Amino acid sequence: MADLITRRPEGLYCEPGGFYIDPWLPVDRAVITHAHADHCRPGNGAYLAQRDALGLMRARLGDDAPLEGLAYGEVRRIGDVNLSLHPAGHVLGSAQVRIEHRGEVWVVAGDYFVTGAGDCNSTCAPFEPVRCDVFVTESTFGLPIYRWAPQTEVLAEMRAWWADCAAQGKHALLMGYSLGKAQRLLAGLATADAPGPVLVHFAVARLNEAYRAAGIALPEAATVTPETPFKSLQGALVIAPPAVQGSRWAKGMGAHSDAFASGWMRLRGARRRRGVDRGFVFSDHADWPGLLSAIRDTGAGRVIVTHGDEGALVRYLSELGLRAEAFVTEYGDETHGGAEGET
Repeated sequence: MADLITRRPEGLYCEPGGFYIDPWLPVDRAVITHAHADHCRPGNGAYLAQRDALGLMRARLGDDAPLEGLAYGEVRRIGDVNLSLHPAGHVLGSAQVRIEHRGEVWVVAGDYFVTGAGDCNSTCAPFEPVRCDVFVTESTFGLPIYRWAPQTEVLAEMRAWWADCAAQGKHALLMGYSLGKAQRLLAGLATADAPGPVLVHFAVARLNEAYRAAGIALPEAATVTPETPFKSLQGALVIAPPAVQGSRWAKGMGAHSDAFASGWMRLRGARRRRGVDRGFVFSDHADWPGLLSAIRDTGAGRVIVTHGDEGALVRYLSELGLRAEAFVTEYGDETHGGAEGET
């Protein structure tokens, strides 16, 4: 039987269904795993995605984009395949694409985050393993060095840093990607016992509204404007995308300390190159144990690895006796603008 998914110049293609998954060039029909700019690109003739992602996609693509949404688990017949979308735990509306054709099941996971003990995230549906014959997995953090501490512990570290900034008469600038990461930070830090007020960059604010429209109860946070009275505020926390680092916008905060929240902060060299006062290891991608547990729980005998450290994960899976290989894709990651579209 021919492969259900193949790589074409436009992206990953399902021939029996006549559609592409997260194409990087314009196509007639695209199935989108989530609204990050490297997976959800303009110019396609039609878009199908999980319904909670549609507001975020409109913010990226415009109100006239031809969008259609499915509920998680809803089955749609497309061409000769049955397609359904299942939670990926990455950002609001992120989905794994399940494709069934003549008794064979493939799952294309897109980007995903596997919840572990001590993780807390109210901003999107948690990852759900989907049994399949072939699993197409990301490998953004596909090396054994990438192991995340429970997110509750990391949020406590952030809160302590923020409180220390406030004690020194400084504000705290916490940078993280405006779609997904910023909402996790806002939900985890804007609590009743916070050391000071929480504000957000306008790029974060507009996506927060899409989250709220989808029913996510994000804490309220004022949007930074030229009139924001930073001199009279005490110990504010500002959540903003990485592009603001060292900018005139950031200098408008006055005295402040800056930090970056990313899985790449696990590497000392990455922290040094970023040039921030603090680096917090905080990701919305699966770490090495998360990747392995997700692959194991699918029961797949064949695994295709995409964007990231494909070679290391392919070698490890092959040693476990799985049929493992790689697809070369054109998706970004947390270090480049691909996951953000604004940095």
